Amino acid sequence: MLRLAWTRSPSSTRRFGPARLLSGAFLRKDRARSHSLFSRRVSEPTPTHDIDSYPKLLNFRSSQGSFRAPGAACLSMASGGDRQETVHPPKHTNRLSKERSPYLLQHAHNPVDWFPWGKEAFDRAKSEDKPIFLSVGYSTCHWCHVMERESFEDEEIGKILSDNFVCIKVDREERPDVDKVYMTFVQATSGGGGWPMSVWLTPDLRPFIGGTYFPPRDSGRRPGFKTVLLRIMEQWQNNRDALESSGERVVDALRKGTSISASPGETLPSGPDVANRCFQQLAHSYEEEYGGFRDAPKFPTPVNLMFLMSFWAVNRASTEGAEALQMTLHTLRMMALGGIHDHVAQGFHRYSTDSSWHVPHFEKMLYDQAQLAVAYITAYQVSGERLFADVALDVLQYVSRDLSHKSGGFYSAEDADSLPTPESSEKREGAFCVWTAGEVRELLSDTVEGATEGATQADIFMHHYGVKDQGNVELEQDPHGELQGQNVLIVRYSVELTAARFGLSVERLTEVLASARTKLAEMRRTRPPPHLDTKMLASWNGLMLSGFARVGAVLGDKALLQRAEQAAQFLREHLWDEEGQRMLHSCYRGDNMEVEQTSSPIAGFLDDYAFAVCGLLDLFEATQSVHWLQWAEELQQRQDQLFWDAQGSGYFSSDPSDPSLLLSLKQDQDGAEPSANSVSAGNLVRLSHLTGNEEWRQRSQQLLTAFSDRLVKVPIALPDMVRGLMAHHYPFKQIIICGQPDAEDTAGLIACVNSLFLPYKVLILADGNTEGFLYQKLPVLSSLIQQEGKATAYVCQDFTCALPVTCPQELRRLLLE
Repeated sequence: MLRLAWTRSPSSTRRFGPARLLSGAFLRKDRARSHSLFSRRVSEPTPTHDIDSYPKLLNFRSSQGSFRAPGAACLSMASGGDRQETVHPPKHTNRLSKERSPYLLQHAHNPVDWFPWGKEAFDRAKSEDKPIFLSVGYSTCHWCHVMERESFEDEEIGKILSDNFVCIKVDREERPDVDKVYMTFVQATSGGGGWPMSVWLTPDLRPFIGGTYFPPRDSGRRPGFKTVLLRIMEQWQNNRDALESSGERVVDALRKGTSISASPGETLPSGPDVANRCFQQLAHSYEEEYGGFRDAPKFPTPVNLMFLMSFWAVNRASTEGAEALQMTLHTLRMMALGGIHDHVAQGFHRYSTDSSWHVPHFEKMLYDQAQLAVAYITAYQVSGERLFADVALDVLQYVSRDLSHKSGGFYSAEDADSLPTPESSEKREGAFCVWTAGEVRELLSDTVEGATEGATQADIFMHHYGVKDQGNVELEQDPHGELQGQNVLIVRYSVELTAARFGLSVERLTEVLASARTKLAEMRRTRPPPHLDTKMLASWNGLMLSGFARVGAVLGDKALLQRAEQAAQFLREHLWDEEGQRMLHSCYRGDNMEVEQTSSPIAGFLDDYAFAVCGLLDLFEATQSVHWLQWAEELQQRQDQLFWDAQGSGYFSSDPSDPSLLLSLKQDQDGAEPSANSVSAGNLVRLSHLTGNEEWRQRSQQLLTAFSDRLVKVPIALPDMVRGLMAHHYPFKQIIICGQPDAEDTAGLIACVNSLFLPYKVLILADGNTEGFLYQKLPVLSSLIQQEGKATAYVCQDFTCALPVTCPQELRRLLLE
């Protein structure tokens, strides 16, 4: 149906294979051959880990102001707008101007008669008997911007679209359910996918043609978007029956091919066997020189790293366990040193276009920051290496300053593209983040006292961060010439080597580099900032809640834990519908900087519940505030009511009763974000041990059994779910601290537990309140008491406990046995 027809540079808007366009058979006028479009057998997409190709709050060591123009409230980095102010009103305005999604608002003044996804568009398509053109993207998607500029802002193309199609624009982050259904179609019929996604549907929402990015005009034998539209119009008029019947066959095949359910009598696969296979598959794809799991492009893949550290935790004495840990720590070190890590403004970019983590795709996503904060603090727990804790704090500093709303919520993303200067008219990728050698010399011209050969701060900085006069970006990493003469900062030498090179102590060098980074940060704040997507999603806020709770717990940082509680309260206040007893998927920052909701809020999806439950469980264990555990249990119960498949087990990604969705899907891949089923498998086990409800554990087993075929054959596709499976096969500890909440000895025991990475444990503070929630749920707590008036730790398995200890060192020994 689709064939290779157009290639473009690597971008987060696609899987890294050539883009798929409509086949030549379709584009020719020979209608008799159009039936071949659908002759290809539909199969499940090949597993891949590039799924997404598919007032100061914290007292950090170095405080930096906002990297955006002054005037934004609280910690905001941006206005959230994406266009320059103009004296003249826009020539065109369509329905999207009434939406709240930043991505939809970016298209509000296209000369296209756009509809948002919904009944109005569906009714129009049926009443006018027109095909639907569905365009899916997101606000920080580089190639979405390109296609808008080239095609959707084109008057001629806009007229063709508006006159002949019902055009629907969807923000994939706002409607992941719609995105997943039609991306499944595009991937299955083309072998690849990405954003912008372009799909043509019948009025009853069945897809019949799909692709990704289209150039606006023909180039040689490569068809342009205008040509594609004209040919689809022709086929719709003259060959409609074939298109519709073929579309139905494709959807029917997808419905069967994407079904995931437990077979009668099927049992849980072996956790150790599946974990070993997952480790072997990851080891096979591991790139030894710079870490990571492919040559290029390289994605952070925190799900892989968290699996490997969990694998090590239960295989500490084995060669495989040591190798898993080495793979993880080397990858995290190289990422921290690389250009994918923003050395001036903190946080991590989306991915690296090269194997050495040097030249990134510059957008920053909230879900990456959330998962990487957890990965780095976990690496600190297992290694004791302060670098990893510092990077985790670095990530949280960036999120607190630049992705935070005053209400406690977190924004979604920062764009890769921005104007190089206030006078510029065209955005460039990375313009906000890169440096010329001349800029560095001008900013860092002071001579460093005591440095050899009268070296300036610039000399030292340029040596350490690989800054070159001609720029340090290779041509193959810059196909459009946007980074010519520019430098992406990457640590080229250890502080010891750089210090020796310039005759300085390590302490003095560290001061020089920190001072230089501060000067660059001040300069960067004068540049036009990239677009900020101020949409706030329950799912990603749940992930970020985990990040603050986990880092705060490990480091004993009360400010981080307060920020985590603020995030949880935000979820409760703005993304929980008390009357309807449901989560809401999204809310938005309004023009007055307050949190706003749409007139018809989007109901929460499985991700929203699962990620929020996980975050609340992390927050409970970090703070021992029982009301967060209570809410987590309530959300889990609601999740089960809405999404559980009573026939086949596992959770549907969205409401299976929604008539506008052709497929009821269960996400079976841990990619840029973990699958909500994977997260739920772990949530259910934790809840069973925290509440004594055995049904939660049984439900986790049923879920895992539904995915057993995938787990056994390609566990590398579900590393986070493998961790959930391992929880059923390795000893799961209940660590109970009997003591007064504010007592110093209680804090010492809790700090001991939090200093260690124990993937299969829950931590409970038994404070003696026998009328409280925990004592009512876990009667065994009443039998556990303090020894000799001291805070006492009990390490239990299935609530059968070892001898109590009161010394943190003894507790540590017990936990590591």
